[in-house]
Amino acid sequence: MRTESPTRPVRPRSVRWRRPLAVVAALLLVAPVVLAHPGDRGPALLLALTAASAASAAVLPWPAGRITLGAVAGAVAGASLLVDLFYPGPYRLLAFWLPFEWCALLGLLFRTARRLPERWTGPLGGLVGLATVVLPLRFALRTPQGGAAGPVTGLLLSLLPALGVAGAALYLRVLEARRERAVARARREQRLDVARGLHDFVAHEITGIVLEAQAGQLPGGEPEETAALLRRLEEAGLRALDSMDEMVGALRDPHGAPDGPAGRPTGTTTRRLGLADLPELVARFGATGGGLRVTADLVPGTTGLLPAETQATAYAVVLEALTNIRRHAPQATEVAVRAAPERDGAVRVTVTDNGGPARKPLLRRRPGSGGTGLAGLAARTAAHGGSLTAGPVEPAGWQVTCTLPGR
Repeated sequence: MRTESPTRPVRPRSVRWRRPLAVVAALLLVAPVVLAHPGDRGPALLLALTAASAASAAVLPWPAGRITLGAVAGAVAGASLLVDLFYPGPYRLLAFWLPFEWCALLGLLFRTARRLPERWTGPLGGLVGLATVVLPLRFALRTPQGGAAGPVTGLLLSLLPALGVAGAALYLRVLEARRERAVARARREQRLDVARGLHDFVAHEITGIVLEAQAGQLPGGEPEETAALLRRLEEAGLRALDSMDEMVGALRDPHGAPDGPAGRPTGTTTRRLGLADLPELVARFGATGGGLRVTADLVPGTTGLLPAETQATAYAVVLEALTNIRRHAPQATEVAVRAAPERDGAVRVTVTDNGGPARKPLLRRRPGSGGTGLAGLAARTAAHGGSLTAGPVEPAGWQVTCTLPGR
C-alpha cells in the first residue's frame, strides 16, 4: 500500500482548493468579454483581466515559487491605479467589472496587512489600500453628468470598508504575534527548567558519584565499606536517571512542563521537594564519608510557613550549596544546614561550612548561564520576594543564606 512520505508537507484542504477557485473566478470574469460590442472588446478585456488578476491574487496561496505575496500585491495595485488613470473605453463597461475588482482588492488588502513582513506591510499595504479606495473614481470621474458629489461619495463608501478590513487584519496580526511570543517564552522557560534540573539534580548526583569513586580508589578498604560504597553509587545513579527521565518526559509532553529544579522527589510525580525533605538530603550528603560531619536543624513549624513553590526554591538553594561544597571545598569537615522562622514570619535557610573563604560563588548571572547556579537561584529567590547572599564567615568558613517571606 502506498503511503505518503512523512517529510513531505501536506497542504491544508482550504489551500488545495484555492487554485481551482482562482481559475474558476478568472474564467467567470473574462467570459463576459465575448458579449461586449466588437468595438469595445479591447477595453472590456482590459477591465476583465484587471479584475481577474486581483481576484486570483486574493485567492491563490503565496509564495508560489519565487513569486511572493508582496510582489503580486504591488503589481496588482499598480495595474489597478494605471487603469484608473488611463482607461480608454466607455464608462458603461466599468459598472460591470468594478464591483468584482473592488471586492478582490479588499481581500488582497486583508492578506497584505496580515501576512507581509513588517518592513513591507506599510508601503505595500498602503499601495493596495490606495488602489481600493480610489477605484470608484474610475467610474465617477467618467460619467458625463457627474459632479463633485459622486466622487466624494464613492471615496467615502470605499474608505470605510478599507479601514475596517485593514484594522481587522492588523488586530489579528497583533494577536498572532502575542501568541508566538507567549509560545517562545514558554519554550524558553521549559529549556531553563530543564537546564536547572540538569544542573541541580543530575550534576549534584554525578558529583557525589565522582567523589565516591575517588574514595573507593583509596587502599585498605574493608569489604563492608566497599559494599556500602557500591550501594551509594547505585542509589545516586538511579536518582540521576530518575531526574533525567522526568525531564525527558516533560520535553516529550507537548502540554506539560517541568515543575522546576526542585520539582519532584525520586519515584513520585505529584509532590515538590521542600523543607521537609532537607534532612534526607543532608543525610545522603553526609553518607559520602571522608570524615565530613553534616547536621540538619529544621525548627518545628517551619515547613508550614512557606508555600510549595517557595519551599522548592529553598530546597534548590540548599542543594546548590551542598554541591558547591563538594566541588570547591573538599577540605571542609563540618557542614550545618538550618531552617528557622524569623520574627516577621519569613523563613531563613542557611548552609554553613568550615572549608575556608577561598571560593567566590557568582551571584550575578553570567551571559549564557541559563539561570543555573547561585546566580539563577538569586533571581528565583528575588521573584518570591526574598534574598540570597553568600560569603565568608568567621573564623574560617563560608555561608549561603536564603531568606524567603512566609504565606
